[in-house]
Amino acid sequence: MKQESRWIKQVKLKFSKLFRRKNKEEDGLGRSPFAEPDGDYGKAEDLAHVWSLNKSDSSVAEENKSRWPRLVLAGGIFLGLMLFVFLVLPRVLPGFFKNTDIALFVENTPVLIYDDTYRVVKVSACSVMSEDDITSERITQLLMNEPVRLLGEDCKNGYVMIRTMDNIVGYVKGDELNSDMSSCEPDLHLFKIVIADISKRVMSHASNGTLICEVAMNTVLFADVKRDGVYQVQLPNGENGWISSSGVIELGVDENTEEVGVRYFVSSALTMVNSTYLDGGLTKRGISIQGLVYVAAGVNGIPIPRELKDQIKIGTEVELEYDAVTDDLLIESIKPGDLVFLSDPYKPGSKEPYEMAICTETGVLLMRAQTGTSIRLCKYDADSDVVERIITVRRLFK
Repeated sequence: MKQESRWIKQVKLKFSKLFRRKNKEEDGLGRSPFAEPDGDYGKAEDLAHVWSLNKSDSSVAEENKSRWPRLVLAGGIFLGLMLFVFLVLPRVLPGFFKNTDIALFVENTPVLIYDDTYRVVKVSACSVMSEDDITSERITQLLMNEPVRLLGEDCKNGYVMIRTMDNIVGYVKGDELNSDMSSCEPDLHLFKIVIADISKRVMSHASNGTLICEVAMNTVLFADVKRDGVYQVQLPNGENGWISSSGVIELGVDENTEEVGVRYFVSSALTMVNSTYLDGGLTKRGISIQGLVYVAAGVNGIPIPRELKDQIKIGTEVELEYDAVTDDLLIESIKPGDLVFLSDPYKPGSKEPYEMAICTETGVLLMRAQTGTSIRLCKYDADSDVVERIITVRRLFK
C-alpha cells in the first residue's frame, strides 16, 4: 500500500507539473522558440491560385485603363497649344507690332485685290487718249502707281485699251504700264503715302542718293520702312526708293485722306500758278483746271471726278446774288474754294460747260490764261466778260 501510494503520488506530481506548464504556455510565459505560429504562415503555397494567368491579365488590363486619362489630358494640352499658336497668336501679335518692322513677320496672309487683268502705271504721268492715236483727244492723265484694268492689247501704235478705277475708258501706251501689281497692293505694305506737295523727288538712298523719278501731287505710294524724316517706298518698276516725309500725308494702308478746310484746298491750287496749261493734264509739267481741281481736292480729302462734264455735278449749287438796283452780280456771293463753270466765249448764251475756274479769294479766279498756254490768277468784277459766261457755281466745302 505504501508502494502504491508512493507511485500514485509520483503520478499526481507529474500531472500537476504538466498542468502548470500548460497554463504558463497559455499565458505566454516560457513559450518555446519553436512554437507553431498562428495563421497560414509556413503552409505550402497554392501556385495555381497565387500565380494564376487570369490574375496577371487582370493586372495589365487595370494598368492600361489607368493610362487613358493621362493620354487624354496630354492630347488636350497639345491641341490647346496648337490652337493658341496657329489661331490666337496670328490675331493678337499684329496689334502689338503694328507699324514696326516686326509686323512684316507676324501679319496675316495678305489679301491681294488685283489679278492678272490689271496693270499699274510706272511713269510719273500717263496720258489717257480717246483713240489709239497720239493725235486724238487727251481725256485725262494717270499718276504713277495708279492701277487700271486691261481691256485689250490688240491696238495700234503701241497702245492698249484700259479702264481706270473711276470708270474712264481710253488708250494708253503699253510700255508705260507694268504687270507686277505688288507696288499698289495695300496688304503687302505698312504705310500709304499721299504726295501733298506740287511734286516730290524719289531718291536711290535715304541720304546722298541719286534721283530715280519725280512724282506729282496726289500720287499714292506705299511704304515699308519709316525712319527719321524719310520713307522707303516701292515703285511700280520694281525698285525701292526713298522719299522725304515733308509734304506728304501718312495713312494706314486702308485709310483715306481726311477732309480739311477750304483754305488748304485753295493753298494746294495756288501752287500751280503759272504752270503750263495742258488739256487733261494733272502735273506741273502740264495741267488743266479740271485736273488741278482733281488733285487739289484729292489731297485734301474730297475725291471728285477727273472730267469737266462730271465735276459740274459735284458739291452744292451756289445761289448767286444780284444788286437789287443795278442787277449786277454781287461777286461776294462767290467765295474762295468755289468752282466756277464757264461757257464758250464764242457761243453767247450757251449752257454747255467749256472751261472752269477756281475762286481763290473774293474777285479773283484761277483759270486758263487768254493765251491758252498757262494758268493765271485773273481779277474780275461785275462788269467783266467772265461774269456773262458763268453757267453755274458749285461749292465743295461748307
